[in-house]
Amino acid sequence: MERKVRVRFAPSPTGPLHIGGVRTALYNYLFAKKHGGDFILRIEDTDQKRFVPGAEDYINESLAWLGISPDEGVRQGGEFAPYRQSERMSMYKQYADQLVTSGYAYYAFDTTEDLEEMRAKLEAARMPAKYDASSRMSMKNSLSMSEDEVSKRLENGDPYVIRIKLPRKEEVRFHDEVRGWVVVHSSQMDDKVLIKQDGLPTYHLANVVDDHIMQISHVIRGEEWLPSAPLHVLLYRYLGWEETMPKLAHLSLLLKPDGKGKLSKRDGDRLGFPVFPLEWKDPKTQEISSGYRESGYLPEAVINMLALLGWHPSDNQEIFSLEELVQAFSLEKVSKSGAKFDADKAKWFNNRYLQAMDNSELSTLIRPLLAAKGWEAEDEYLTNVVAMVKEKVNFAPEILEVSEYFFVAPTSYDEKTVKKKWKGDTPAMIKELADDFDTIALFTADVVQESFSKFVESKGVSPGSLMQPLRLSVSGMAGGPPIFEMLELLGKDVVVSRMRTANESIPSPE
Repeated sequence: MERKVRVRFAPSPTGPLHIGGVRTALYNYLFAKKHGGDFILRIEDTDQKRFVPGAEDYINESLAWLGISPDEGVRQGGEFAPYRQSERMSMYKQYADQLVTSGYAYYAFDTTEDLEEMRAKLEAARMPAKYDASSRMSMKNSLSMSEDEVSKRLENGDPYVIRIKLPRKEEVRFHDEVRGWVVVHSSQMDDKVLIKQDGLPTYHLANVVDDHIMQISHVIRGEEWLPSAPLHVLLYRYLGWEETMPKLAHLSLLLKPDGKGKLSKRDGDRLGFPVFPLEWKDPKTQEISSGYRESGYLPEAVINMLALLGWHPSDNQEIFSLEELVQAFSLEKVSKSGAKFDADKAKWFNNRYLQAMDNSELSTLIRPLLAAKGWEAEDEYLTNVVAMVKEKVNFAPEILEVSEYFFVAPTSYDEKTVKKKWKGDTPAMIKELADDFDTIALFTADVVQESFSKFVESKGVSPGSLMQPLRLSVSGMAGGPPIFEMLELLGKDVVVSRMRTANESIPSPE
């Protein structure tokens, strides 16, 4: 019987969730849903020294905003709860003890000074400064000591760690679903600590134990964990779990836009784009880092953009719904090389989704921004404004930036247009045109355009010579949506009032 697909995203709550981590979560989610499996969120908080308050909630809220919903997790619960490693501490020591009993691990009583001395000697001899098959017999551990001495130290409560005992000369081979066969010689590895002096497990042991207990079928994670994979393979073997070991897939890095190095947490604000899904305020420094949500990105656009950073569909399709991504995704199409982040492409994706978004849905999205400015508008009016200006913007908040005149009268007028178009006879014609508009009973775009055409014809001037002064007097701006549709939406009273105000406010040309 084929094993059920179960994958996990296992971040550490040490700060905000990097967009590279979001991509890892997304690929796990897509793979699970493609194969009818489960997507698990596990919080790996064994390193309490690096724990940051609020980080776990941030992770959950980020995934919720993006629509990557875990089937099991801290908030969702599940058959294999708890899903927070700090609440699972009692279960790890037994597996470390099992490894010691079976000869695959050992007690090490070395002090910090002992370790520093060992490293100094090895470095002086131009040898790798690591605790391994070559150096361990010169150290204070249960391999170099007699059984009586080890027993006495344990009875006395001497501090110790438990280290894995790696073979001296052995090739560790495993198949990576992205990279193919990976071969590492044990001489390049070291005897990693599995249980720390405080009795808590290191990432390596906790990770393997939890994946086994939670019946994880595939481990899809960033390539920064690739060097640890051979150790994990050996732990599965030594614990007797090799037959059920998850398949491994290590994803390439997200790179800086110039391709030179990993996209870091500092790069975003430095280069002018977010690297976090949500805005983050550092609890210690109070420093604020921008987020995709607060920058006006739509979650669907972020998902689509991230999916294509390292995964290539069979055809040239670029716009995918989440369901379409589920159907199309495969690990075989994931690239081995790093993907350069493209801020302009991210904006392009957002623009595509913004343009396709229902106008009433988009108006609901920006209504809180409208309220924050103290502006008011009926639902239908706001929806019509959105429909009229959204093609000019990439982000929802920009809608209000380019449409301010739909909600408040202009208090200034574009200087270049005034200088270029506000000629000697312009004030008089704007005043007379306002009087004409004031007589229109049905103030629709067609009727207003007809009235305007008759007016310029009667004055013997070109429509173009008066079109921009008209727009300027009503909006204060040089450009915008189709002018007669704009005038209809503003309404006769507003249009006529603003034309007369502009006539009085804009200085007469010399």
